[in-house]
Amino acid sequence: MNHNQPDDRSFEKKIIEVVIKISVLFLLIVIAVQIVYPFLMPIAWGIIIAVAVEPLVRIVAGWLGGRRKIVATLFAIVTIGLLLIASFKLASTSVEMAQQLSADLQGEQIVVPPPPDAVQTWPIIGEPVYEAWNLASSNLAVALEKFGPQLRKAGLFLFDTISGGIGQVLLFIISIAISAAFLATAERSTAIATRVVSKFAGTQGAKIIALSTATIRGVMQGVIGVAFIQAVLALIGMMAVGVPAAGVWAVLVLVLAVIQLPPLLILFPIALWVFSFASTVPAVFFLIWALIVSGCDSILKPVLMGRGVDAPMLVILIGALGGMMLSGLIGLFVGPSSWQLVTPFLPPG
Repeated sequence: MNHNQPDDRSFEKKIIEVVIKISVLFLLIVIAVQIVYPFLMPIAWGIIIAVAVEPLVRIVAGWLGGRRKIVATLFAIVTIGLLLIASFKLASTSVEMAQQLSADLQGEQIVVPPPPDAVQTWPIIGEPVYEAWNLASSNLAVALEKFGPQLRKAGLFLFDTISGGIGQVLLFIISIAISAAFLATAERSTAIATRVVSKFAGTQGAKIIALSTATIRGVMQGVIGVAFIQAVLALIGMMAVGVPAAGVWAVLVLVLAVIQLPPLLILFPIALWVFSFASTVPAVFFLIWALIVSGCDSILKPVLMGRGVDAPMLVILIGALGGMMLSGLIGLFVGPSSWQLVTPFLPPG
């Protein structure tokens, strides 16, 4: 007779109870994560925006006698208002240009000037560009029919990009509202974050928060700085060829660049419109200029992002590019910050 049988059954019963409790706890965690998941991205962006603009909010609040909540609220209202105005202007302009283009095509009012002979001398792409351009100049209807599939793909890509841009604008509106809440209680939010990180990192918690804050601000300065440079370059190009309301378009370029949409969404339709009134050479140069302005961010961002950050440029660059490839735009900030989090735990020297 086995006298240990009751103990074995009691042990098995406890094991089953523990497994059931762990399973229920795991299920509750999964449900909680699924509930919170839609808000993770806006909250993350809210933290990034709050960290980036907190020095400015602190200065303005000092001018107003420490009224931080009022300054945070005004920041949210003004920023969201500018974003909505710019988005509405971009949408209405795009619709008007599409309607005008459709009317011109139906009325056969579009006249494509013949290509200059110099186009043929362009390396690699010269011949095909010259042939396509010459065909459009001599018989636009045949050219549209021949290149219809490519034009449809380009149109679908443009539509998908604009649709994604609408979602991005909504995300930023929510994130700005969340950032205002963090800005209104900056000291308390920082203290809570420090306590949470200190639970895992001990005495290094405050240093990790400081490193992450500096990195986020450095990266944000890079993003804003590059957006400003792109807007100025776009303004110079538009003024050079005589585009009306160049300042308004430059502001729209700035907004698009800040929210990480390609400025070519604005500059390419303008470049096509320039062909309708300018001579061929300036129009071609403006199109090339628009492509350079839209693509220069890939060179300038790594240079400007590391300014003011106590970290090697290679760390910032690898963290930013790797984070962006892994997680998209938000990885641009999370990547370098994650690299910086490892720094306090590395041996000195």
